[in-house]
Amino acid sequence: MQVSGAVALEDAMLALAMVGDLSMGQPIDQSRRTARLAQWLVQACGGDRAQADAARQVALLRWSGCTANAEGFMHLLGDDVGGRRAMLAQTLDEAGQRAMLRTTPLAQVHCEVAGDIARTLALEVAVERGLRHIFECFDGSGRPLGLHHPDVPEVVYQVVLAGDLEILSRVHGLEAALEWIGAQGDRRYPAALVAELTRHAADWLQALRTPDEIKPTAGTEVPLTLVGDVIDLKLPWLAGYSRQAAVLVRDAGRLWGLPEPRIELLAKAALIHGLGRAAVPNRIWSTPGPLLDGELESIRLVPYWTHRACSQIGGLNEAGQLAAHAYERLDGSGYFRALAGDALQAEHRLLAASLAWQALRGARPWRPAYSEEQAARLLQDEAQQGRFDPLACQAVIAAARGEQRPMAARAGNGLLSERETQILRRISAGASNKEVARDLCISPSTVRTHVESLFRKLQCSTRAAATLKALTLGLI
Repeated sequence: MQVSGAVALEDAMLALAMVGDLSMGQPIDQSRRTARLAQWLVQACGGDRAQADAARQVALLRWSGCTANAEGFMHLLGDDVGGRRAMLAQTLDEAGQRAMLRTTPLAQVHCEVAGDIARTLALEVAVERGLRHIFECFDGSGRPLGLHHPDVPEVVYQVVLAGDLEILSRVHGLEAALEWIGAQGDRRYPAALVAELTRHAADWLQALRTPDEIKPTAGTEVPLTLVGDVIDLKLPWLAGYSRQAAVLVRDAGRLWGLPEPRIELLAKAALIHGLGRAAVPNRIWSTPGPLLDGELESIRLVPYWTHRACSQIGGLNEAGQLAAHAYERLDGSGYFRALAGDALQAEHRLLAASLAWQALRGARPWRPAYSEEQAARLLQDEAQQGRFDPLACQAVIAAARGEQRPMAARAGNGLLSERETQILRRISAGASNKEVARDLCISPSTVRTHVESLFRKLQCSTRAAATLKALTLGLI
């Protein structure tokens, strides 16, 4: 089964912009601020509405190819996030500057992916062309093709210049930023464009302090799977991960009997749950063995960044709220909020179990993939220890095995064995262990063992509580 999770084009572009910002070590509004500056620059130069719109879209998607070469930057600079942050701020040390001389293959990957994203989103040719040449320079010193002016698209100059002003003024102050930008005239971008920007820079930066107007997101819709795919490109071993998780959680939700609108929301949450992963360097994700406390803390912030980004995107706000619970655990050991018990709703529990299963079934740099049997056993063990909802785990395992019959139609909803269900029905009607043993022709000690097992699975310690939960869950 395929999952697309249609979303408004504007929302998809904003999500991709924030993935890019986090990947480049920037605030999650860097691309949006650059987009506004680029539009103002186009207008100041007498450009029309179409040119301003193209500049905005190129600015939003400028970093959309950066997850694809994150692994390459990790090997080149040691830290794909911090290294690229220093690159943009012009603070790379001497070794980093030498390493940048070897970035042509990485620029090629970035530009190809960004251009393909624009084509997938059916954006104008000017946008796609701008993204495919976003690292080219006026004097031919850019990458990957070394184009000279006038072969470099004008929108590249506008967006790169706007981005330099936004980043350098924020890091070094306006005066230092304009000094560096001025030295790049007719090298990185046209000197005439630099002069126009310089005239307005102070006013435009002040205007950026007023939040841009939130526009409605009705209109063209695109598959949200594209955003999930771009997120997953950051780590070579995660290709297809979000798509697969979305299919699994959708199937598990149907087996569990959740309403269809909630199931579709779960699928969207699965597609974007890893958005915040872009903020964590690949070196940490690929580290074999235990992580340092500081590294663990950056991992714990992944759902926080997902929550913060999606809360600013109208059409993804609700799915983002759900996605931010992806790593919570019933015993409170999860993150980032460390919620527990009743604070976690059915959708939270199902998403967490689905992603855990998907992770277990996938190979990692430090271990091979677990078999279906091994993954099921590990997930069920975690449920018995109180970290996952047993019913959610059962639904996920059943969905992964291709079962299509709703859990309510099965004895014990798939959580309890047939014998445990038989015993539960009898004890819920008031039968003692001895009476149950006599009815089923088994020993009282065997009955006691089954009762202990079903109590553990239902997370109960009394018959009354077990009866209530069984009725609520449709087990009897």
